[in-house]
Amino acid sequence: MAAAKHYLDDPTNAVISGLRGVTLVNPSLLLDEKNKIVYRHPDSVANPKNVSVVCGGGSGHEPGFSAFVGHGALTACVAGTIFASPSAQQVRACLSQRLPAETQGIVVVVTNYTGDVLNFGMGIEKARALGKKVEMVVVGDDVGVGRAKGGKVGRRGLSGTALVVKICGALAEAGVSVEDCGKIGRLVVNNLVSVGASLSRVHVPGKSAQEARDEEERLGPGLVEIGMGIHNEPGCEKVRTDLPGLVKIMLGQMLDQNDKDRGYVNIQKGDDTILLVNNFGGTSNLELSAVVTEIVSQLGSAYGLKPRRVISGTFFGSLNGPGFIVSVLKLVDTGLGPGKTMIELLDSPAEATGWSASVKASTWEKEYQEIKATDKDEKADLRTTNLKGEQRWSNSGRVGGRANGLVVNSDLLKRMLKSGLDKVVAEEAQITHYDTIVGDGDCGVGLKRGAEGILEMLSSDQISQDPVVSITKVAGIVEDTMDGTSGALYAIFLNSLAANVRKLDSSNTTDLTSKMLAQALEDSLEALGKYTPAKLGDRTLMDSLVPFVETLKATGNTKEAATAAEAGAARTKGMEASLGRSVYVGGEGHKEVPDPGAYGLSQFLTALAEEV
Repeated sequence: MAAAKHYLDDPTNAVISGLRGVTLVNPSLLLDEKNKIVYRHPDSVANPKNVSVVCGGGSGHEPGFSAFVGHGALTACVAGTIFASPSAQQVRACLSQRLPAETQGIVVVVTNYTGDVLNFGMGIEKARALGKKVEMVVVGDDVGVGRAKGGKVGRRGLSGTALVVKICGALAEAGVSVEDCGKIGRLVVNNLVSVGASLSRVHVPGKSAQEARDEEERLGPGLVEIGMGIHNEPGCEKVRTDLPGLVKIMLGQMLDQNDKDRGYVNIQKGDDTILLVNNFGGTSNLELSAVVTEIVSQLGSAYGLKPRRVISGTFFGSLNGPGFIVSVLKLVDTGLGPGKTMIELLDSPAEATGWSASVKASTWEKEYQEIKATDKDEKADLRTTNLKGEQRWSNSGRVGGRANGLVVNSDLLKRMLKSGLDKVVAEEAQITHYDTIVGDGDCGVGLKRGAEGILEMLSSDQISQDPVVSITKVAGIVEDTMDGTSGALYAIFLNSLAANVRKLDSSNTTDLTSKMLAQALEDSLEALGKYTPAKLGDRTLMDSLVPFVETLKATGNTKEAATAAEAGAARTKGMEASLGRSVYVGGEGHKEVPDPGAYGLSQFLTALAEEV
């Protein structure tokens, strides 16, 4: 039901306030509030004789297209109410009152929806009747609706409209004729294919929450709708698949030349193309980047296409829709000569907040040498530990130089670590349960990832009788596998421990004793204190770690130290948190469960001590 919640439930207020906001982030723009027209301030137009480019349509598709108004893109935009075309009167007002009087002509870019085409068409005819030269470019790039179903209506307009607007705007800025600007706009449309997919329809501000509940039943868990329109129009099919499967279907609809119903543009292996991946508005940036990765991969492997440009972001939205649209533009000759190719026009600068393609052409065109990671990287990392002598690993452990004269029983160390780490893996569900009550639920998973990484190292016998080498190896795995606050704390502590054990240098081969280890652990606790204010009693992993170190130093007995750590973890039950995510969670959960981090560490130490 989260989709039914909005900051503005009045759709009229939402549209007007949104348009005002566009002018606040670009001071060269003005708003005709009555007619919902965003247009360039006359003082911002360097050459008022140039072609004026206008676009528009229903609101709810932001940043399209009010935020495309600006130098190098649109001269003006006419907005309707949410998902509804502006009226012919609004369009007429824009074409006759909000453009430079000296403009040689107007190019109007319209998405192929009946209301938009009719209302903009009426406005255009009124402008022509007043003697203005106007070219109309109707964008239909959707392949989700094939020829058979589309019939006379044709393809719907999707995010490819952003590419048309950008190219027409750049042409106008370059001073081309209105006829050429319109002709190239239509050429772009004829070489565009797009298709969308969404996990749900969007909820419009002011509509009932019941609509959101109905949508949950219509498109249930695990289902994605391919071909869904930007106004909640039904798609062509509902599927249950993963991201690679979804992308495969979508690219097939766009690029399969054997599909006579949808083969609108003949795009062949090796053709120069532009890829635009557009966010409906509710897809996280993380997931959208993953979508881009999958699309680029399949374009190369299945179709032999390497896009000249990859553009990703929100260009033509659908409120808070959890979906995306893929657009592919085939680059063809404009016939206008150097400086006016499709790719050069897309690369040309634009001062419009809605056009978020920020990577320069020179960056795209530069040849970058491929750099592959090698084992030299790992060796270089080892060298930073200042170990004395080259470290070599074999099935029997390390041979060669030693960091100092201290040694441990590598077999015993391996058994101890394995026992403790196995316990952490087994306790993951319990730790996660505790963390869902007082935190964000990721503590158990993070500890398990680290434990499994170290266990993998142990399985290949990469353990050494040199304690510095072994601790350094474990610290590196923790850095690679554990993220978040716990991962950072453990990594700092272990790296400090390696440094402090090294300080216990001995010219002769000497066993690392509990007393020596306890001193190194205490020094490492002090070092950790430079990076975190966490102390005993703050309801953190320190409530296990500190009692363990203090008891080990006092008694030299590992089992007694582990018992102290377990008791410290138990004391966190009912303790209010002073640090960590628990502080923000609030509630009474801290009274029911121990701190997850302290509990997880105590379980590791207890199982480890059992092998001593």
